[in-house]
Amino acid sequence: MGGESSTRETTVTWSDPSEGLSLLPTLDGIDYLRKIAAGDIPGAPIGSHMGMEIAEVGEGTVTFRCHPDESHYNPIGMVHGGLVCTLLDSVLGCAAQTTLPKGTGYNSIEIKVNYLRPVTADSGPLVATGRVVKPGRRVIFSDGEVVDNKGKTVATASGSLLVFPLETK
Repeated sequence: MGGESSTRETTVTWSDPSEGLSLLPTLDGIDYLRKIAAGDIPGAPIGSHMGMEIAEVGEGTVTFRCHPDESHYNPIGMVHGGLVCTLLDSVLGCAAQTTLPKGTGYNSIEIKVNYLRPVTADSGPLVATGRVVKPGRRVIFSDGEVVDNKGKTVATASGSLLVFPLETK
């Protein structure tokens, strides 16, 4: 099928998430995310896989940075839409989390993503911002967007999240 192949490799390293998860029931959502952003507790392992990090946390809003590379490419040489969707799902959920009291969790109910521009490794870092549109005790509605390093919006999303009490052991 032609030509020589040059193999590339990436290594994913993460911290044991149990340390942060043990603190989750004792902190309200915004304080928990601020501790992750400050490096006081480990972030979610998915962040290492996807090259994501929390950049800013505010009441009802969160911003992530994402560093796509070739390992995120689909067969046509673009960053797979799943990475962008995961980034958006993360900021929508974490924006919702900033509004939650301690002992409360959330889970995505649905997400709608609009892909507006292709993304390559050269598009990064990507900046994704999520905002709570309508807070609630049972369901929270959030929206967000991803912007490339030229300030162009590459995708937008809206979603809803189920709110529930965390089970403690």
